[in-house]
Amino acid sequence: MAVPAPMLAVAGRPPDTADWAIEMKWDGVRVLALCKGEACRLYSRNKREITDSYPELAAALAESACGRALILDGEVIAQTSSGAPSFGLLQRRMHVVRPTAQLIASVPVQFYGFDVLSVDGEDVTVLPYLTRRAHLDGLDLPGRLVSVPPYWLEVAADRMLEVAREHHLEGIVSKEIEAAYHPGRRSPTWIKTPIRKTAEAIVVGWISGTGMMAPTFGSLVLAAHDKAGRLTYIGNVGTGFTMAARRSLRARLDELATTVVPFGAPAAGRGHGHSRGGGGGVHWVRPELVGDIEFREFTGEGLRHPSWRGLRSDKDLAEVTFPG
Repeated sequence: MAVPAPMLAVAGRPPDTADWAIEMKWDGVRVLALCKGEACRLYSRNKREITDSYPELAAALAESACGRALILDGEVIAQTSSGAPSFGLLQRRMHVVRPTAQLIASVPVQFYGFDVLSVDGEDVTVLPYLTRRAHLDGLDLPGRLVSVPPYWLEVAADRMLEVAREHHLEGIVSKEIEAAYHPGRRSPTWIKTPIRKTAEAIVVGWISGTGMMAPTFGSLVLAAHDKAGRLTYIGNVGTGFTMAARRSLRARLDELATTVVPFGAPAAGRGHGHSRGGGGGVHWVRPELVGDIEFREFTGEGLRHPSWRGLRSDKDLAEVTFPG
């Protein structure tokens, strides 16, 4: 089976009408599962195979599929002791190609399936959302490590946002009940409303640290593509890192060291120093790492109160655009 690209949501306020269903927004990584015969293979949203990173999920999905040929869309999550999904916890699994039995036991993960694209060779993406959800429920997938989370109809979006907040979830996703599934498209028929503002950013450099941070870094220099597709500075982030993450990142940064300023001459010559990522003291790196950032506001000039959440290996550089 060919690997499709998943459908993506736009950000915005949820529509409070009867024509929309609401799902919770899970703080994990998007995964497409392709099952056929006795095996299931897992792929990230940029079509990179990650089956070996989650062998227990591949086995559990194969067990649930019962030999049927399926393409499922969902999320891999890791839960804290309170049951809330944690992206930070999932970081311990995301970048491990072949996890040990000890790691699998210490950081258990689950697959939350929320859509189906194909059943026994039949393309169901053209069917309305509610019909696809009925197909998904009819597959009877829930079992060991596999869940099909619920959706809600005719419930006020503000109430669902409050429920998400109470349970420490990331937010909600509103989906038009008559809409088809559009592989590879960011469609306004899916609207994501996060409680916290998050964005992806490209790491293009780092600033030296002091004191305890001297062996690693003080902050990372971040960039994203503007509307014209130009890589542009959007701020620095210096909080949210564990010491282990700092050491691991510093090793990666050293491998990517370069003398090429990624913004081009105009941006690099602004003379804003460390706070703007364009002056002296910046150690530039090749723009290959994508980070997940939580922030309070993006002014157009930069991120306010950014905090690091972790690296993402499921995002292409070209996808990283200005927040919002």
